[in-house]
Amino acid sequence: FNESELRCDLPNGSRITILGGENDQGIRGIFLDGCVLDESQNINPNLFPEIIRPALADRKGWCVFIGTPKGRNYFYELHQKAKSDKDWYTCVFKASQTKILDDGELRAAQSVMSEDLYDQEFECSFQAAITGSYYGAIIEELESQKRIAEVPHDEYLDVETWWDLGMNDQTAIWFVQRNRGQIRLIDYYENAGEGLDHYSHILDQQGFDYSKHIAPFDIKVRELGAFGKSRLESALELGISFEVAPKLSIEDGIEAVRKGLSKCWFDKNKCQKGIEYLKAYQKRWDEKNQCFRNKPMHNYASHCADAFRTGIVGEGAELTNWKKHIPVNTNYIV
Repeated sequence: FNESELRCDLPNGSRITILGGENDQGIRGIFLDGCVLDESQNINPNLFPEIIRPALADRKGWCVFIGTPKGRNYFYELHQKAKSDKDWYTCVFKASQTKILDDGELRAAQSVMSEDLYDQEFECSFQAAITGSYYGAIIEELESQKRIAEVPHDEYLDVETWWDLGMNDQTAIWFVQRNRGQIRLIDYYENAGEGLDHYSHILDQQGFDYSKHIAPFDIKVRELGAFGKSRLESALELGISFEVAPKLSIEDGIEAVRKGLSKCWFDKNKCQKGIEYLKAYQKRWDEKNQCFRNKPMHNYASHCADAFRTGIVGEGAELTNWKKHIPVNTNYIV
């Protein structure tokens, strides 16, 4: 056993290693005969297809996903995929069916837990609300109001982008249009391990006319590896002129998002991943005090939520100007 490297070397030459999923880019380049992903609901959805699956290919290895439902996220998608794919297998172990815990213990747990939390933790319910989610209930309300629907790009409105720029992890971009108090989320994009030139190309590929690009406050920080330039300066050289959001506390920013979501419409297809990430953005659980702290958990959903917060904080409710003159004698419904 090598405790410092979290590994066990066996007499036959095999090795079992424990790796953390927080920095998924840090585990590229490995090869695997098999992999067990625990707490899969908290792992970046890109980890398996981009890193683990290629690492299994040479050995034709196997993979097991274990987790507890937290809404209809990537773990739910895997569960659904496995139902219809002959090469996959899925099973659900509800506490009421396995009898590992006796009925008295389950009744005791029910007496002190909310119905949603009990259903999630003991009955493996994907329908239960995500416990500790900052925006989950608000987004569910938007769904009930049919404001998560088809929201096409309006050619008469400019597009603005909201960013969270990662260094060794995810960069997230929301594509947004505004009109008469509405905030229309028309697309969402994220990637990791790419330079600013990649994201400049993505902007060009979309073919939109942009009014502004809003970046978080820390974009002004100079980088040692980029000839002492800040990312703000590097982006400007690529033709991306960022406006910098004001520096607010995370708590104030989250409160601004809660208010701003009441004005939002989301494209259900192009923004599907972003919507699920906003639902999964949640408070950190304090094991010592057995309560949620008013600090967000840093997980796969953080970059998406940070980009959204950047846009809300950076712009408020100001309207985007019309970019074209509407022809005379033509009626438009707005």
